[in-house]
Amino acid sequence: MPASRKLPPYPKLRSHPDEVYLRLRQVWTGTRQEKTCGHVLQMRPVVPSSTQGCAECLALGDTWPYLRICLICGYVGCCDMAKNQHMLRHYRETGHMLIQSFEEGEDWIWCYADEALLIPPEVPPASPG
Repeated sequence: MPASRKLPPYPKLRSHPDEVYLRLRQVWTGTRQEKTCGHVLQMRPVVPSSTQGCAECLALGDTWPYLRICLICGYVGCCDMAKNQHMLRHYRETGHMLIQSFEEGEDWIWCYADEALLIPPEVPPASPG
């Protein structure tokens, strides 16, 4: 898990999805078409609440398959496939509906409220030197 992962500025989203996002969208929402999300302006650059994993699972001695980060407050929790579903619980308790994968090689964004898979912002390449 990335300890120093820098999240991109929001809410500018990419306009052209690649095949990976289209396939995910098809599986998760039943369509390859983009669904409107009325919450993108709530995204913030956030600081992860944990870099060790899902704090609640760690306290319970449990494991998780994947981590997610809340794009409103920075809470890091286990995914919906995990036994404890701490990120889903976080959404239900706080109303913070925008999450992003907190796994290496994944950067998709999900809106629980709109059930929309969003394409993350494009990050400009780092300048040399």
